Amino acid sequence: MFSFLKSGFSKIKKALSKTRSIFSDKLQLLFKKPMGEETLEELERILFEADLGSKCALAFTDKIQKFAKKNPEARVKDYIDEMKSYALEILNRETNVSQKEAAASRMILVVGVNGSGKTTTCAKLAKRIKDDKKSVLLAAGDTFRAAAIEQLEIWAGRLKVDIVKGQAGGDPSSVMFDALSAAKSRDIDVVIADTAGRLQSKTDLMHELGKVRKVCQKFDPNAPHETLLVLDATTGQNALDQAKIFNEFTPLDGLVLTKLDGSAKGGIILAIREELNIPIKYIGVGESMDDLMPFDPNEYIEALFSS
Repeated sequence: MFSFLKSGFSKIKKALSKTRSIFSDKLQLLFKKPMGEETLEELERILFEADLGSKCALAFTDKIQKFAKKNPEARVKDYIDEMKSYALEILNRETNVSQKEAAASRMILVVGVNGSGKTTTCAKLAKRIKDDKKSVLLAAGDTFRAAAIEQLEIWAGRLKVDIVKGQAGGDPSSVMFDALSAAKSRDIDVVIADTAGRLQSKTDLMHELGKVRKVCQKFDPNAPHETLLVLDATTGQNALDQAKIFNEFTPLDGLVLTKLDGSAKGGIILAIREELNIPIKYIGVGESMDDLMPFDPNEYIEALFSS
């Protein structure tokens, strides 16, 4: 068990290597300097470069300024520990998200824009659920993109799980209806539904997601039981903007940050958590099917600040 946990931490540490090079490494050097106005300005700049965003960067800078006044003899490790402590405080704040009970099949609705890794995330989630000895069905609800249907069908074949699909350009709501009907008749534990990522306006987004939710609720008033937004970590602050828009129109139960291994913007996790009261559920730390990992705040902080 310990070796498995160690392996997971190694993956996260490796995935955050680009962020760490402009974040932790620079902080180590910075905190060797006297804590004056110039040092605090440089701290704010470093945090902004790591994509913590202006609000989060200011909050951290203010925290360090107050800490320095109370602890004039503080050393580098003391400052780093204070940063880690505040980061954990942000990540461990209580959210308004509550667990929804499922009458029969549990439904996970996966939303996000094209290119975020949404469809692949559906497949990786399916593998995790299957590995937990539960039955799973994939619903190819991204009917606006033919490639998404084909991609999910290929993954379903590899994973040996059921899939329900419709015609390219068809009504996503009808796919959801068929998927939930199939899940009920086959006694499936979990339905994972991919959704369209190419919607032209906020009105389209609200309308389409609204239709999908209404269909789901015909089967179970609590459905979908979990709505996950997939965000591409490499897009930095743009990911935060996407989260704000989606959260306006559909209640989000959690976020999935993909492509963390290809990004120097791993600090976006703190920015999102600071501004939106939504938990980070999973992070993508590589290309393989096992590289979608449950988000652990302690592991993330240790990996982010480790030397």
